[in-house]
Amino acid sequence: MIPARGYAAQNATTPLGPFNFERREVGENDVLIDILYCGVCHSDIHQARDEWGGSIFPMVPGHEIVGRISKVGGKVTKFKVGDLAGVGCFVDSCRTCASCQEGLEQYCEVHNVQTYNSVEMDGKTPTYGGYSSQITVDEQYTLKISEKLDLKSVAPLLCAGITTYSPLRTWKVGAGHKIAVVGLGGLGHMGVKLAASMGAEVTVLSTSPSKEADAKELGAHKFAVTKDPEQMKALGSYFDFILDTVSAPHDLNMYLSLLKRDGTMILVGAPPEATPLHAFSLIPKRKRIVGSMIGGIAETQEMLDYCAEHNIVSDVEVIPMAEINNAYERMIKGDVRYRFVIDMSTL
Repeated sequence: MIPARGYAAQNATTPLGPFNFERREVGENDVLIDILYCGVCHSDIHQARDEWGGSIFPMVPGHEIVGRISKVGGKVTKFKVGDLAGVGCFVDSCRTCASCQEGLEQYCEVHNVQTYNSVEMDGKTPTYGGYSSQITVDEQYTLKISEKLDLKSVAPLLCAGITTYSPLRTWKVGAGHKIAVVGLGGLGHMGVKLAASMGAEVTVLSTSPSKEADAKELGAHKFAVTKDPEQMKALGSYFDFILDTVSAPHDLNMYLSLLKRDGTMILVGAPPEATPLHAFSLIPKRKRIVGSMIGGIAETQEMLDYCAEHNIVSDVEVIPMAEINNAYERMIKGDVRYRFVIDMSTL
């Protein structure tokens, strides 16, 4: 076993603190990654505080991981020592079900092994995430990272990037489409950058008028304040798509009124409580409401390559490991533009 250091939540009510544990030895198909940066996702908070239920403690969060490979197994062909590499939200799956066979491992019908707060395919060995010094991962679930981009700003692409890229590609959003991005946080700011780069007209819908300048700088063409009834009325039946990135409770019916006939609202945010949905928000204009969750390994690599080609990265604030608990509180208040990233050299 390989000794590792990290930060962990011991239970749902205690702050994260130093934690020593072990990674598995590098098998013939594995790579060992020395972690350089790890993004901080809002789902880290939900899971560390057991807000979704079923959390496994002690928990080392983190699924936006970038680093350099320090060791490779004897049968590894995709990577060599010294390569940059990334790990996203999952590290294994059954590999044989229909979803896995179609490259949609995130929807594995047997067991998708999450990077943390999960168990390995053996059903008992816990997984620990990227708030740590190193990680051992099968090469098939490891991503290639371009040397062209700022590494610390690449880390959030492994979750925030693919979470917004995948639905934009699935529903073929592009030139000629009008899309609204609801919320301008970690997910929303990536949705704006990616949708704009694909040629769509992008409008940011936010409760905060102060975010208009940022929205335009990120690539949005328009901005509207959702608390202003006149602005919302003016956007009635305007959009082909709405990308909803908000993880707090909000009224879906109001946003659905902004869709054209046959418009699609895509949910990628995960509020902790159920939201009422009225049938007549959908029926009269044959509207759709759909969900999307990250992407498979091939699509995630496609996203990383696309971002390298178009020079797209996340806007980040780099923090030392010791500041993680304060960062959680700031995230809850929306006090980050737009993603915290931990410099793991500070561990």
